[in-house]
Amino acid sequence: MSDALNYLVKARPDAVGHYFAFLKNCGKHLDPKTRNLISVITKVDAQTERGFRQYLGRALREGCTPMEVLDALLMAFPTLGLAKIVWAVDIILAMDIPEFQPGAMGGTAEWHDALATKGIEVGSTQRVECDGRGLFVHRVSAKEWRVYDSRCPHQTTNIPHLALQGCTLTCPKHEWQFDIRSGDCIKKGNSPLKQWPSKVAKGRLLVQW
Repeated sequence: MSDALNYLVKARPDAVGHYFAFLKNCGKHLDPKTRNLISVITKVDAQTERGFRQYLGRALREGCTPMEVLDALLMAFPTLGLAKIVWAVDIILAMDIPEFQPGAMGGTAEWHDALATKGIEVGSTQRVECDGRGLFVHRVSAKEWRVYDSRCPHQTTNIPHLALQGCTLTCPKHEWQFDIRSGDCIKKGNSPLKQWPSKVAKGRLLVQW
């Protein structure tokens, strides 16, 4: 929600509250996935970028797949037209959402060389940049590694290395917290960090997306 709407809710709850009650009631018979997909389409139709980013994130957190999002956009072609669909896809590509990567959608994924494994202690975590993508690399044991996308699953905020204290990673934007050992969200949110497949080859940690 925008700062302006937050202000109006606080300043005139008697008036603006009816608007939000209307929105809630008119979608109460829809499952969360469908309701958020419809919201995505309305934001694309109005070409409201901030709203589109917000509701796209909500749709994904409610279990919508990237293919379902793309299908919803294409099904709305008679209303949206090609130009607005391309506008939406351009924003999706700019957001660089892990779920929309070719490998995640069943396309051809590539292996990327992240770092050398020598000298990294068991239980330690490093943040690295790999081919334009931020990663948190956690060494679980001598043979097991976990590699997470550095962006928060809430609103794709890129989490810096200073946000890691011990085993707790905290997103600076809305303070979602994650256990770096498992990737699970342990405070505020309910979505885990995106984990990428990884393997060790010739002393190098390779990551796939």
